[in-house]
Amino acid sequence: MSVNVSTLGFPRIGPRRELKKALESYWAGKISAAALLKDAAGLRAAAWARQKSTGVTHIPSNDFSLYDHVLDTSVMVGAIPSVYGWQGGAVSLDTYFAMARGKQGNAHDAACGHGHSHGEAGGGLPALEMTKWFDTNYHYMVPEFSQDQHFSLASTKPVDEFLEAKSLGFHTRPVILGPVTYLLLGKAKGAAFDPLSLLPSLLAVYSELLGKLAAAGADWVQIDEPALVLDLDDRAHAAFVTAYTALSRMTGLKLMLTTYFGALGANLATAAKLPVAGLHIDLVRAPEQLDAVTAALPKDRVLSLGVIDGRNVWRADLPTLLDRLEKVVAQRGADRIVLAPSCSLLHVPVDLEQEDALDADVKSWLAFAVQKVEELATLGRALNEGRGAVKDTLAASAHAAASRKTSPKIHNTDVARRMAAVTAAMTRRRSAFDKRRALQRAELSLPAFPTTTIGSFPQTENVRKARAANARGAMSNADYEAYLRTETEAAVRWQEEIGIDVLVHGEFERNDMVQYFGEQLSGYAFTKHGWVQSYGSRYVRPPIIFGDVARPRPMTVAWSSYAQSLTKKPMKGMLTGPVTMLQWSFVRDDIPRSQTCRQIALALRDEVVDLEKAGIRIIQIDEPAIREGLPLRKADWKTYLDWAVECFRLSASGVEDKTQIHTHMCYSEFNDIIDSIGAMDADVISIETARSKMELLEAFTAYRYPNEIGPGVYDIHSPRLPATEDMAELLTRAREHLSPDQIWVNPDCGLKTRKWEEVRPALANMVSAARRARATAK
Repeated sequence: MSVNVSTLGFPRIGPRRELKKALESYWAGKISAAALLKDAAGLRAAAWARQKSTGVTHIPSNDFSLYDHVLDTSVMVGAIPSVYGWQGGAVSLDTYFAMARGKQGNAHDAACGHGHSHGEAGGGLPALEMTKWFDTNYHYMVPEFSQDQHFSLASTKPVDEFLEAKSLGFHTRPVILGPVTYLLLGKAKGAAFDPLSLLPSLLAVYSELLGKLAAAGADWVQIDEPALVLDLDDRAHAAFVTAYTALSRMTGLKLMLTTYFGALGANLATAAKLPVAGLHIDLVRAPEQLDAVTAALPKDRVLSLGVIDGRNVWRADLPTLLDRLEKVVAQRGADRIVLAPSCSLLHVPVDLEQEDALDADVKSWLAFAVQKVEELATLGRALNEGRGAVKDTLAASAHAAASRKTSPKIHNTDVARRMAAVTAAMTRRRSAFDKRRALQRAELSLPAFPTTTIGSFPQTENVRKARAANARGAMSNADYEAYLRTETEAAVRWQEEIGIDVLVHGEFERNDMVQYFGEQLSGYAFTKHGWVQSYGSRYVRPPIIFGDVARPRPMTVAWSSYAQSLTKKPMKGMLTGPVTMLQWSFVRDDIPRSQTCRQIALALRDEVVDLEKAGIRIIQIDEPAIREGLPLRKADWKTYLDWAVECFRLSASGVEDKTQIHTHMCYSEFNDIIDSIGAMDADVISIETARSKMELLEAFTAYRYPNEIGPGVYDIHSPRLPATEDMAELLTRAREHLSPDQIWVNPDCGLKTRKWEEVRPALANMVSAARRARATAK
C-alpha cells in the first residue's frame, strides 16, 4: 500500500487565460455555445492530463466551472429564483449567465422561452448577489432560497464531467460542494427562515446525484465542507450529522469530507464522528491541529493532509515537511494517508515556468499550481520509495528555503527605522469629523447629493492595445503618454459635460488597482502570467510581496495633477489602501501580516501627503478588502481589526483637515464590523448597495454612522442599464436610512470592466437621479 496524492482542484482559467477569451467571445456573440463548451472541454482535458502525468492519483473532476462552482451547485439542485423564468428541464446557458451577470432586455431571452420578465424597472434581469468566498479574493454567487423551496436534480454536471474524463482515460474523484456549507452560504428571500430547514429536501437531490456517480463508476467523491472551520452552533452541528448519516448510505462510494481555510477547532468532534471514508484538513492555515485530528479520527478513516499551500505562492521546504509526514505515515499507515494542497489550487496562478522576467532569486522561492502539484508528487515518492528516490529535488528545495531566509533582497534597514518611529499620533487626524466637515464644505462647495464615480473608467480594447504596444516597445513612452493624456482629457471633459460633481481621471494608465502600485513599490515582484480568478471572467494578477515595502518615488501625483489642471471641479486622487494592497497580493510568510501592512501604510502615507501638496483636495483610499481579511473565527477578529484600522489611519492621517479622505468598500456585510468602519474615520465612505437594494445601509443606521456615505446606485457587475427611475428609487430608500446631507451618489464600484456604451447612459441617468433627489429634498 502507498500514500496517494490529490490536488482538490486545479485552476480553471487555463495557462493563458483561455477561459476568459472564450467566455467574453461568447458573451459578445463572436462564438457559439458549442464553441464555448468545446473550449471548456479542452481546458478540462489538459488539466487532467497534466495532473496524471505528474503523479496525482486522485485527480479531481467537476472542479471546473464556466463562472462559479457555487452557482453551478445552485443550478444542479434547481435553486433558480423565479425571476429567471426557469420552469424545469435543462438550464440554458442564457439562464446560467443571467444569474451570474444579469441581463439587459426581455427576461424571455434568458429564460429560454419560459415565463415573463419579473426583473426590475427597465426590462432586465438582475444578477444574483455576489460576495467573498470565505476570506479569499474569490467571489461566489449567493444562492437564494424561498421558504417553500423545492430542490430537484436540474443538472448532472458532476456526472457528465466524470464520464467525460473517463472517456479520455482519466479516473477522477468528482468534487461537489457539501449540502450544509451550500445552505449556510445561501440567503433566505421573502419571509425570514433558517435555510438549514431545507436540508431534507436538498439531501434527496444529493443522494440522487451520488447514486448516479456510483452508477457511472466513481469510487471516491470529494465533498467540500469548508463551513466546518467556522464558528458553528448546535443546529449546524446537527445538520452535519443528519447530512452525512444520510449520504453515507450510498453503497459503493467513499466520501472524502474536505475542510480548508482553518482549523476544525470546536467542530473536530463532529467532523471525526461523521460516517465518511476520509477527512481532509488544512495544515498550512492550521498546522497545530494535526495531533488533535489524528487522535480523534478513527483509525480506519483516510486522513488527507493539506501540506502544500493552496493560497500562496511560496515554495515549500520539502525536507522539513517530510520530517513531520513520515511520523504520521508510520502512525496511521501509508494506505490511510493522502497528500494534498491545503485547499483547491484555484487561488494560485497556473505555471511559474511561463515567467521569464522575474528576478532569479525571487523565482527560485516560488511555486504556482503546476509546481505545487510537482511538490506533492515529490513528497509522495519520498514517502513511498524513500528520500533517496528524489534526493536532488529535496536538496534543491532545502537550498531555496535557506536562500530565502538569508537574502539581503528581503530586509531594508530604512524601512525598519521608519517602522520603529511610528507613533499613535500618526494614526489620528488633527481634528474631529465635525470640524473637518465644515472646513471641507467651505473648500469644495459641492451641491447636495454630490455625484462622483469610484475611480476607473472602461479599459477599452484600444487602451489595452496601447499598453501592450508600449510594453513590447512598439509604442514609445512619449507616444504612450500622449495617448493616455488624450484619453484622460476626454474622460474629464465628458464628466464635466454630464454634470458629475467630483471627477476622476479614469485610471487609463493602470493595469490593476493593486498591481499598478506593487510595480512601483520596493519589496514587490510582479508576473506576466500570474493570473487568478476573482469572479467569472474577471482575473487579477496579484503582486508578490517578497521583502520590506517602501515607496522609492511618487506613484500617482503626475496623473492626478495633470487631470486637475484640466478642470476647475475637484479631482479625486485615487489610491488602493494598505489592507487591500496586502489582501490582494501574495504576501510573504516570514513575518506577521500586520507588519507588512504597516510598511505599506507608511509608503501610502507619503503618497497621500504628496497628492495634497500637489493641490488634490479629495483623496480616495480604497479598502474593499477590509472585511475579507477577517479571521474565520470571531475570537480572532479584534486583533485583526485593530491593526487593519490602524494601518488605514496611518496612511490617511498626514493631511490637513480641509483635505477630504474617501474610502470605498464592496461585497461586504457591515453589521459585524461597523464599529471598526467608524473607527477608520474616513470623511466619506462609498459602498456597494445596488444589488442589496440598500439593505446594507441598515448597519450604518443602527450604528448612527456620523460621516458621509455614498451608497452605490449602479450595479456595475451587470451589463443591465439602470434607468433613472431605478436609481432615484434607490436614493429614496437610502434617505430612509441616512440624513440627506450625508448622502453621495455613485456607482457600486469602478467601471474598468464595463463598456463605454453602458457607462455613458448609466452615469447620465445617475446624475439625473441625483438632481431629482436634490429637487425633492428642497
